[in-house]
Amino acid sequence: MLPNHIIPKFDQYLKDVHLSFEAVIIGGTALSILGIIKRETQDCDVLHPDIPQTIKLAAQDFAKIHQLDQDWLNNGPTSLKRDLPDNWMTRLQNIYQGEALTLKTLGRDDLLATKLYAYCDRGFDLDDCLKLNPTPIELESAYEWIIKQDVNPSWPEHVRSMFDELVKEQKSDV
Repeated sequence: MLPNHIIPKFDQYLKDVHLSFEAVIIGGTALSILGIIKRETQDCDVLHPDIPQTIKLAAQDFAKIHQLDQDWLNNGPTSLKRDLPDNWMTRLQNIYQGEALTLKTLGRDDLLATKLYAYCDRGFDLDDCLKLNPTPIELESAYEWIIKQDVNPSWPEHVRSMFDELVKEQKSDV
């Protein structure tokens, strides 16, 4: 698990070893830094750029010190870049500015769409989606993007049913 205080510690570690890194992150770590969720996450998903070897090695050394998984800092979601809505880089938001580490994440609509896609694809991101509290307009906009992410003919119907479940859960939380 990735404790919430690990990002500032990694920032200090990078400073101490005279390295710096700027990245776009998504997933649970981004939501945690934004204050949307309070739970610990498994890792830090770097969407962009490809993590340089010097940073990978520093992250692995840092992982040993703090008992983290060796790949706690990873480029797992990098393939998503080619499928994101046009001009996503123009909508980035700064979420963490340290002395050696700068983190950005997707703009709200893009971040929401990626989390909703993960929910529809994997089925276990419902709580994060509820915390993002999407509006009906945001859901409809995300739906149009998400249905293009899978060519299975039943995918649009599956996405709609997942969204219906999300809306039902939103109403029961009120």
